[in-house]
Amino acid sequence: MKQADQRVAYKAYLFLGALFITSLVVSNLIFQKFFYWKPFGEVEVFGAPLFELSVGILPYPVTFLITDLISEIYGRKKANQVVTAGIFASFFSMGIVLLADRVPAIAGSPVDDAVFSQVFALSPIAVLASMLAYLFAQYIDIAIYHFWKRLTRGRYLWLRNNFSTFSSQIVDTFTVIFLLCTFGVLPWEAFYGLFVSGVIFKIFIAFLDTPLLYLFVYIFRKRFGLAPNEELPLAF
Repeated sequence: MKQADQRVAYKAYLFLGALFITSLVVSNLIFQKFFYWKPFGEVEVFGAPLFELSVGILPYPVTFLITDLISEIYGRKKANQVVTAGIFASFFSMGIVLLADRVPAIAGSPVDDAVFSQVFALSPIAVLASMLAYLFAQYIDIAIYHFWKRLTRGRYLWLRNNFSTFSSQIVDTFTVIFLLCTFGVLPWEAFYGLFVSGVIFKIFIAFLDTPLLYLFVYIFRKRFGLAPNEELPLAF
């Protein structure tokens, strides 16, 4: 690969990593707001409203799209590097939130201590729960993606994209809701409704991101002249 192409490939990898980490950290910070999505009207499951969701679920599927794209173009090692960087960024953001929560607000502060604590005080617990779920889900996603990639010899992009995402999203949703209920952040009676709603919503989003993955893979392959199943080597 030409040196100029190597620089472009490296910059693209950095931008993808930045989008991944931003989506992950933001989803942990905003998770305490819930909304009710009503594509089928008023529906209940296990006595709880279907599609009662945290707003933290909105940016999170982006992380799986990005890891699939990095896996396809840059390979498994580079995808795992981004996941590891995301773990570090999330714990670092948790430390900043804990520090900010302990610093007393001045009398004229637009956001006082009580409001700040109400919004962000539970974030460290949520980040811890999310990190454990994230750790399982993202590595599972990458492992399953490359399993199907090897099995199909690089064909059927839609198959490895959806199978890996479905499996990892189920693991992620179950783990994070289970831990949040265990830590007392959410009531146990909300467990089944949030789990079913989260899985259905994430699977729906996974179907939607498949055309985007095809588009981005096509753009990368055309820009760098990659053959099917060929990966971009980065010199680091």
